[in-house]
Amino acid sequence: MVDNAVAAPQKMTIAKALNAGMRAAMEADPKVVLLGEDIGKLGGVFRITEGLQKDFGEDRVLDTPLAESGIMGTAVGLALRGYRPVVEIQFDGFVYPAFDQIISQVAKMHYRSQGHLKLPMVIRIPYGGGIGAVEHHSESNEAYFAHTAGLRVVTSSTPEDAYWMIQQAIASDDPVVFYEPKRRYHERGEVELGDAAPLGLNDAVVRAEGSDLTLVTYGPMVKTALIAAQAAEAEGTSVEVVDLRSLSPLDRPTILDSVVKTGRAIVVHEAQTFLGMGAEVAALIQQEAFYHLEAPVLRVGGYNIPYPPSRHEEVFLPDIDRILDAVDRSLAY
Repeated sequence: MVDNAVAAPQKMTIAKALNAGMRAAMEADPKVVLLGEDIGKLGGVFRITEGLQKDFGEDRVLDTPLAESGIMGTAVGLALRGYRPVVEIQFDGFVYPAFDQIISQVAKMHYRSQGHLKLPMVIRIPYGGGIGAVEHHSESNEAYFAHTAGLRVVTSSTPEDAYWMIQQAIASDDPVVFYEPKRRYHERGEVELGDAAPLGLNDAVVRAEGSDLTLVTYGPMVKTALIAAQAAEAEGTSVEVVDLRSLSPLDRPTILDSVVKTGRAIVVHEAQTFLGMGAEVAALIQQEAFYHLEAPVLRVGGYNIPYPPSRHEEVFLPDIDRILDAVDRSLAY
């Protein structure tokens, strides 16, 4: 009798998928080490690393002082010595003390050494709003790092992506800034556990097929865009949703193929629209698909202000109504 059984997909949250992905990477490579504030005994403020110090020891899951610059500098030294450090920045707004290390050292070392030195590391950053947090705990600062040559910048939006992308990022010889949508940590989905990832680390993916208009988005806004697409469908408009997954580099063919098909594009993200990721995507579409456009590329994002107090964040964050308003404006052009 031939056993053709295939392992059934497992249902898990994004948080658990990240934990499982890091566990798999640590089991596969003893050079993978984790560093961060409260990631050991506590398991991190979001419990993403829960149980890993217990199973892999304090030498591989290190509780660090509250000093992001020191954490990043230590990670640089570890990477130069052949380790693969995975750094957790506890909240998005805490990354700025480490900004100099990331921009001046992490991003440039490979280039500055003419390829002789590599810094294989992952910088995990929970990002975005929607959790009612205080100042410095809800930001979308991904454009800073996507603008910086020498860094890969990626973000997952589903448990399956979280599980596979964290392993791919850890295996990469390039430094990767790995953004995690914190308000989606507890959303559940199926994860296919196999021998190989279903997508490349830098691949975008079409989450919903459509023919009238393309929504390009990523991270925490993917779910919002999908709900908006369903609402538009109920009104007779077919909307395609493209999840970028990788912000640097961009998967240009997937973006352009969708826009060529639909003739209209809207870019959606939580970050401020001014000089945000939407500006680069809009420029790409205008330059490469100009003659296919039936309307200008529109952007929906946060307002050009500092992130507001938590009681006002739902006004600041893009929602379904703001996306659908942009859909109407695009179709009316």
